[in-house]
Formats: sequence, structure tokens, C-alpha cells
Amino acid sequence: MNLSYWEYKSWFQNIDFTIVGSGIVGLHTALNLRTRFSESKILIIEKGSLPEGASTKNAGFACFGSLSEIVDDLKTQSPEKVFKLISKRWEGLQLLRNRIGDEAMDFQQNGGYELFTENDKDTFEECLEKIDFVNELLFPLFKSPVFKLQKDTFGFEKIHQQIIFNPFEAQIDTGKMMQKLLKLAYSEGILILNNQSVTGYQENETDVKVTLNDFSFSTKKLLFATNGFSKELFSEDVQPARAQVLITKPIPDLEIKGTFHLDKGYYYFRNIDNRILFGGGRNLDIKGETTTDFGNTNLIQNELERLLKEVILPNHQFEIEHRWSGIMGMGQTKNPIVKQLSNHVYCGVRLGGMGIAIGSLVGKELADFV
Repeated sequence: MNLSYWEYKSWFQNIDFTIVGSGIVGLHTALNLRTRFSESKILIIEKGSLPEGASTKNAGFACFGSLSEIVDDLKTQSPEKVFKLISKRWEGLQLLRNRIGDEAMDFQQNGGYELFTENDKDTFEECLEKIDFVNELLFPLFKSPVFKLQKDTFGFEKIHQQIIFNPFEAQIDTGKMMQKLLKLAYSEGILILNNQSVTGYQENETDVKVTLNDFSFSTKKLLFATNGFSKELFSEDVQPARAQVLITKPIPDLEIKGTFHLDKGYYYFRNIDNRILFGGGRNLDIKGETTTDFGNTNLIQNELERLLKEVILPNHQFEIEHRWSGIMGMGQTKNPIVKQLSNHVYCGVRLGGMGIAIGSLVGKELADFV
């Protein structure tokens, strides 16, 4: 790139911190660094026109785990570790609310519901067996029972007539949240450079040389907030996981309100602007959905439409208006990776599909590492 003197001086000279990724983690990292280092020069590199990955493509669930997901986690982790992970998610949600403000991101605590299909009797009974144990486990955090049985009043079909309600779950407007985070970053003098991909980096004794598509620059510290795209830049236990989503056109007299989980969280839907936003189905093709390529497949989109027609909206006419996908970061465990990779390089990745809940906390922890 043929940089002018002004461009080089304003954007690429004497950079203290370079953050790769302008999603939830990247922006929170930058804002926390600004609090700690008020006079520092902070640059965020983003490969997309908008934050690429899942930060602007998620379903807007302010959740910390459905009962069946928690029961599943208890099979491989101790209760103490499960409690710690949920505590981190809950703390992250509070950090997000404090920074953004509920009104600015249209935070609505309408509660969350978990549905069980007629063929998923074993999972339902397993949740019934564990509900008291999980409520007792989480009581120190929430000071009241989190999960309780409730009769389906939404008119769903082909599901168990008893569903599980969680009053603490909420929903947000993802676009409004990210717009507010970007405004905060700009107001703090944080530089954001879009449409530039980091192709490599070389650490020196006192700084790091960062290579982009067509030029390079030096920074004192380099921080990766790349989540599902991390494998392209460094080696950690993070695998990409594509999530496919669709949204209907407005539906007259839509009474469904809240956030809903189905099939151990592999499917999820919610109301927004008199529409149903519905995503999931990654479990139909785990191998195929372990990709950084955006796009939709007939296999998953057809199943989403079938479930909409037969289970969620059996008594409504609806049309699909839009479809998209996002890229999450998964691993062998659901705990995020926040660590120092070398003298001047750090990462905060592997959000496990819980970016809204835990992203702000990961950003804070990543900034605290410096």
C-alpha cells in the first residue's frame, strides 16, 4: 500500500496495542486497555466491513446455559467447574449491561424456555431428575431457583406439554449492542481499520511486526480476539463452528415471547419485531459445519423450516425473509482461552457459542494480562 506520511503517522506510528478482531471481545479489550492506559495508542484490525464472525450475526440470547446443557456438562466436569463457568457467563452479562446500558441494546428479560420433542423423552426425564440438584448448585449465584417446570401455553406441537422456564434469561438487539460498543470505542480515540486481514506476525525483542494483506507495521503488544478464526493465525484448541440462522417476515398476532431452546441447545429461537428468529441444526452435520466459510445448506435450512412449520408455528402462516450464518469458536471444553502466547502476544478466544454472555469478561481478562 502506498501510505502517505499522514496515514502512516496517524494510524501506524508508535502503536502500543494492536487488537485483531472488532467483535465483542476485541472492543471490550480495547475499552479496558483505554481505562488502564489512558494515553496509549490502540488500533483494532478487522478483516470484514463489519465485525466478522458471530458478534453481529448471533441470535441475541443473553443466556448462560439451558438445563439440558448444564446436565450434559455435569457428565464431564465437576459441579464446582460447572458453577465457575456459569458464574463467568453471568458476570460477563452484568459487565455488558453496565457498559452498554439495557435501553441502548433493548435488553428484555422475558425469560427463557426449554422444549423437549416427543422423541426426546429420555432427556426430559434426565432434566427432571437433576433439576433440584442444579437449582441448589446455582442458588449461591442467583439466590432463588433458576429452573422450574411450566405447562406449554404457546401452542407448540409435537413437544412434551411440560417445558422448563428460566426467569433470568433475556434477549438483546445484537445490532444496537454492537453499534453502541463501536461508538464507545471511537469516542475513546480507539482506531479501527476494517477490510484488512492479518496474514502473519513476527515477534521481536521489543515489539511485534504485523503483516496485513499489502503492508506491515510494528506494535508493542499484539492481542488476538479472533475466536472461530484463530486456527488461521496461531495454534490453540479452537475449532470453527458455523451457525445457520433464518428470520421470518412479520407475523400478525404473534404471541411467542422469550428465548427458547430445543434439543440440548442445538436449536434456538426467539421473538423480534413480530418475527421469529430461528437458528441451529449444527448437530445434523458437525463435520460440514466445522468451517470458516459463511453460507447455508439445504440440509439444515430445510430442517429449520420443518420445525418452524410443525413445532413452533403450526397454526400460523409465515414466510422466510432472510437467512445468514455466523462463525463461532469451539473446543474440547467450554472454557474460554485467555492467555499470554509469548512475550508480546496474547489471545482471548474460544467463546463456545456464549459470546454475548462471556465476551465482555474475556475482553476484561485479556486486557488485564497486559
